[in-house]
Amino acid sequence: MIPMDWIYGLLGGLMIGIAAAIYLLGDGRIMGASGVIAGLWQSVGSTVWQGRALFVVGLVGAPAIAAWAMGGAETNATTNPVLLVLAGLLVGYGTRLGNGCTSGHGVCGMSRLSPRGIAATVTFVAVGVVVMAVGRHVLGVI
Repeated sequence: MIPMDWIYGLLGGLMIGIAAAIYLLGDGRIMGASGVIAGLWQSVGSTVWQGRALFVVGLVGAPAIAAWAMGGAETNATTNPVLLVLAGLLVGYGTRLGNGCTSGHGVCGMSRLSPRGIAATVTFVAVGVVVMAVGRHVLGVI
C-alpha cells in the first residue's frame, strides 16, 4: 500500500494558495504572515483590523485543530523552551531584515516569479538547512 502522507502537504498547499488568492483579491495586497501580523497592531479598530485578526486566528487555529483531530502533533524537533524562544526571535528578526517571510516571498513572490521573492526563499531554505545541520550534528541541541 502507498503511504498517503503526501495528501496532507497537497491539501495544505492548496489551502495556502487559495488563501493567498483571496487575500490578494479582497485586500489588493500580497499575503505574507509577517506583514499581516505587523499591520495588525497598526490597524486596531478598523475593518482591516478585523480581517487581519481573523487571518491570524486561522493561522494559529487551523494547525491546532488539525493536531487535536489527529491525536497530537508529531515532531522530531526540540521542545526546549529556550531554543524555541530564541528560534522565534531569530525568525522574527529575519522576516524584518528580509522584508517578508516565507509565506510572502515563498508562496506569493515565487508564484509571481519575483526575483526578490525567489532570492529570499532560496536564502531562507539555505539558512534553515545550515542551522538545522549545525544544531543537530554539531551542537546536538535539536
